[in-house]
Amino acid sequence: MSGEIVRHHLVVPRTARYLTRGPTSGPVRDVWFLLHGYGQLAEQFLIECEALAAPDRLLVACEGQSRFYLDSLRSGPAAARRVGASWMTREDRLTEITDYVRALDVIYGDVLARISVPVSRINVLAFSQGTSTACRWLARGDARVGRLVLWAGEVPPDLDLSEARPRLAAMDVLLVAGTRDDFITPKILERETSRLAAAEIGYAVRRFEGAHAVDGELLRAIGKGEG
Repeated sequence: MSGEIVRHHLVVPRTARYLTRGPTSGPVRDVWFLLHGYGQLAEQFLIECEALAAPDRLLVACEGQSRFYLDSLRSGPAAARRVGASWMTREDRLTEITDYVRALDVIYGDVLARISVPVSRINVLAFSQGTSTACRWLARGDARVGRLVLWAGEVPPDLDLSEARPRLAAMDVLLVAGTRDDFITPKILERETSRLAAAEIGYAVRRFEGAHAVDGELLRAIGKGEG
């Protein structure tokens, strides 16, 4: 074998999947784009966000394009094994980030094109791994939103907040974490708020009694503007 290994990249058509719940015409008061955590699917996360549902609200659950089996090969036939999705891995990460930013922009445009009435507010709610995805998308993509809820997750360490500030500072940023979250500990939460404060990006913090999960009661309050 001779010669060096050369990596190549091609942009190819890819089908993105998203699920909606709520009206796409008539009185649409607000829209919520939902970004799931590692190993989830859009439908599962949409169900977990049931507390946000309202007659005049459109929920849009976006799905990562890297799907995989959650159970081992020894757990049974493929038809019986659970499937989850990831937004990215460390492999070829910059390309994957570019791809999901592009995909979310397309979903965002498709959703707004389908709504036949003006929308008063567009929101993004991201959970766990989805929080890094949301921050990168809103810093680099075409979407313009009024509120960003980062639930049980981090602002990506590699995101230059000085560059992202014009976008993120224009949003109402809310950080949410459970008191028993093993991933987002008080120390990590303090680190995240310090980073935002240093970049002069306004934020608020809400805590709830619970672990690494979505709390329906608090989510309902946030949806009502009480969070």
